[in-house]
Amino acid sequence: MTTSSTLAPLLEMTRTIGQPHMEYVIVGEGNTSCRIDADSFWIKASGQQMNNIGENGFVAVKFAPILDMLEQPAGDLAAQKLTMQAAKVDASASGVPSVEVTFHAMLLHECGVKYIGHTHAMAVNRLTCSPRAGDFATRRMFPDEAVLCGPESVLVPYVDPGLPLALAIRDGVRRYMADWGEAPKVILLVNHGVIVLGQTPQEILNITAMTVKAAHIFYGAATLGGPVFMSREDVLHIVRRPDEIYRRSLFVEKDSH
Repeated sequence: MTTSSTLAPLLEMTRTIGQPHMEYVIVGEGNTSCRIDADSFWIKASGQQMNNIGENGFVAVKFAPILDMLEQPAGDLAAQKLTMQAAKVDASASGVPSVEVTFHAMLLHECGVKYIGHTHAMAVNRLTCSPRAGDFATRRMFPDEAVLCGPESVLVPYVDPGLPLALAIRDGVRRYMADWGEAPKVILLVNHGVIVLGQTPQEILNITAMTVKAAHIFYGAATLGGPVFMSREDVLHIVRRPDEIYRRSLFVEKDSH
C-alpha cells in the first residue's frame, strides 16, 4: 500500500472530525493518524486545523525512532523534538509532527489498530474535567455504549503532553489489555480529551460519536439525580452476545440500522 493511498481516507476522516458544529475540536486542537505500513505512519502536523486540513497538513513518520524514544527517553523537550524531526520519512517535508506523535506510534504499534482519532470534544471534556471522570470511564449506561466503546475505557491522569503522556497512556493500555485480553476502544485523558482507536475511518467516527453521546447522557442524568449504570454482568453479557459482536463488525465499515 502506498503512502498516497493511505492519506486520502485519513484526510477525509480528519476533516469530518473537525467540523465546527460537532464541537469535537476548535482551532489547532486534536490530532489523527493512520498506519502506512509496518515501518511508517501518517500523523497530523503540529498546528494544523482539522476542518480545512490539506494533504500537506500530514507528515509521514517512521515508527522505529519514536518507539525507541519511549524505551530510552531522549532528554529534554528540545532533544525529543529533534528525534521527531529526524523520524520523518521525507526529511524535506515542511510539516512538524504533532507533539503527540509518541502516543500515536505506541498505540498503532501495540494495539494492532490502523487509525487513531484524538479530540478535545466539549461534551467529553465536561466530564474529564470533573470528579466524575472515573465513573464515566469504568461504567456503562446503555447497551450501544458498551458495544461500540467497549466494557470500559482507559482513564489516564493528567500529565504533560508529549512523551510523559505517551508513557502514562502506555501504562494504562497495558493494564487494560492484561485485564480484558484485547485493546481498548476509548482512552480518556483527565483534563485533556479523548483518544479513539479503530481499524477504519468509519469506526473512528462511530466510536467518537457514541462516546460524545454517552457524555451528553451522563451529564443529563447527573442533573436528574445521577446516572443509572448497567451492572458489570449485563455489560459483559451484551458485549459477548453473538448478535452484538456481528453488529459491532458492521460498525467498522458503516452505520447499522
